[in-house]
Amino acid sequence: MNELEPPDSHYAQAAQGWLELGNTAEAVSELEKISNAGVNHPEVLTVRWNICAIEEKWNEAIIIANRIVETSPEYPFGWIHRSYAFHELKRTQEAFDLLQPAADRFPELSLIPYNLACYCCQLCKFQESIHWLEKAFRIGDPREIKQMALEDPDLQPLKSEISKLSKSIH
Repeated sequence: MNELEPPDSHYAQAAQGWLELGNTAEAVSELEKISNAGVNHPEVLTVRWNICAIEEKWNEAIIIANRIVETSPEYPFGWIHRSYAFHELKRTQEAFDLLQPAADRFPELSLIPYNLACYCCQLCKFQESIHWLEKAFRIGDPREIKQMALEDPDLQPLKSEISKLSKSIH
């Protein structure tokens, strides 16, 4: 993936800064300054996706994430963001189906099996959810993942299993 060049990189950073301050309007204003060459860069599209997520514009978020996956398939967060948006629209099976290929494509990233575990749990596929959660524990920091999983409403039905699971991984 090519680096985002100045001044576009500065505009993208400024937009992200505005987002962190909770000001989506200023973030959009910064992104409007980006050149035609930079508008489809995954960093820029990710900031656009974040704006959509904050504003809960999930259909638009899907379009942006699809563009990331199409133009930069090596960028894992396009895959993750697309599925998350589908899940937010209560299209969880689609979220799972679209993210599952990314588990093989990005085997070092624990967030992918973690999200797949969340989607399976919400689809009442509890054994499959545990399988994906075990994989996330093996890839990532088990303490971090356990903490995240215990607090995640999507994994609430498996709360007692999560405690047992994290002990068996060590």
